Amino acid sequence: MKRKWRLSTAVMTAGMVLTLAACGGGSLTEDEGSTDANADNGNKQDVTLNVFQFKAEIAKDLEAMAKQYEEETGVKVTVQTVGGGADYGAALKSQFASGNEPDIFNNGGFTEAQTWKDKLEDLSDEKWVGDLTEVAKEPMTMEGKLYGMPMNLEGYGFIYNKELFEKAGISELPKTLSELTDAAEKLDKAGITPFSVGYAEFWILGIHLFNIPMAQQDDPDAFIQALNENKGKFEDNEQFQQFLKLFDLTIKYGNKNPLTTDYNTQVTQFAQGKTAMLQQGNWAQQMILDVNPDIEMGFVPIPINDDKEKMDRLPVGVPNNWVVNKNSKYKEEAKDFLEWMATSDTGKDYMVNKFKFIPAFKSIEANDLGPLADDILAYSNEGKTISWNWFKYPDGAVNEYGALMQAYVGGQKTGDEMLQDFTKVWADKAK
Repeated sequence: MKRKWRLSTAVMTAGMVLTLAACGGGSLTEDEGSTDANADNGNKQDVTLNVFQFKAEIAKDLEAMAKQYEEETGVKVTVQTVGGGADYGAALKSQFASGNEPDIFNNGGFTEAQTWKDKLEDLSDEKWVGDLTEVAKEPMTMEGKLYGMPMNLEGYGFIYNKELFEKAGISELPKTLSELTDAAEKLDKAGITPFSVGYAEFWILGIHLFNIPMAQQDDPDAFIQALNENKGKFEDNEQFQQFLKLFDLTIKYGNKNPLTTDYNTQVTQFAQGKTAMLQQGNWAQQMILDVNPDIEMGFVPIPINDDKEKMDRLPVGVPNNWVVNKNSKYKEEAKDFLEWMATSDTGKDYMVNKFKFIPAFKSIEANDLGPLADDILAYSNEGKTISWNWFKYPDGAVNEYGALMQAYVGGQKTGDEMLQDFTKVWADKAK
């Protein structure tokens, strides 16, 4: 069905909302009100779009965007958020199991896209598709069709405090494991806690940190395929053996009580100058600046060995995608909403000026996104990036990897036991 495009100005996208908010109901409701705007926009009264997402850093702006969309079109958009320490995937499954299926939700792509394929609307013919960067299409492309609209591009590493590095006498940024170890020792001697570690969060461990040795494989996809065929093992893998030294370094020189330090506490410690480095991405930028607007910061890589050429890279990818529930009775209105987010001047303003997103669209210019986004762009432009791989893992694996890594931090498992359990979890989940 051909949709009519009759919006004046527009607003833009948001990302998933990593907030500690509980997921609440997700049922569709009917708006009993009626306005002239409703009548002017294809009888849109009584339409309520339910969006289920999880990126906390932009939650308030996303809700404001939804209200503006309603004012302009008469279509009400309700936003439900799950994130932070909560399990978005489990919450989403609960929504579908209970019959409260959202109209728009988030999907990471690759394995996750395959898992949810029977719920995803084909978006290949949407007008914004031709404006996407090629890397942004990859996660949600299946059999030549595109099933999701990428939110943005993001990257992560160790965010560092330039003032504290200078205070500790660190004149050259660490790019290798030996250089990072030397920097941590200098910071410690200067009375500065080197790392802010939020290891109470499974995703900091099982998603982002676990990805480093995975992305540093000679061929990550080949290693993943070997694991899927029960031909690969973590305990025999050189990169994962090297990774243990990095992991130990962050524990040794990290803040006290890492297993009770959550995301908010981790970021706040760093923003307040209590720690010198923070394993997070450019999504944490605004949260840091809200606490300390004057902080000077940037990125250094997360190295597992001393090969500078390979280690001086940042993981960059698509954090998540907007998808439309193919069974929604409002799926055409949902597509309109995504198009509005992606193509309007107002939407582009939200993306780069309010959310501080690195756009996944070629036509959207991004200037003054802040120091962290600028570093991500610089590394990307120089081709110094490594891949995001967690969406390629078996369903549910990242949660268990996070728990196993927490057990290692707590001393309940040795390094070898942890790596062996990584293999067991993969074999079990890949069945």
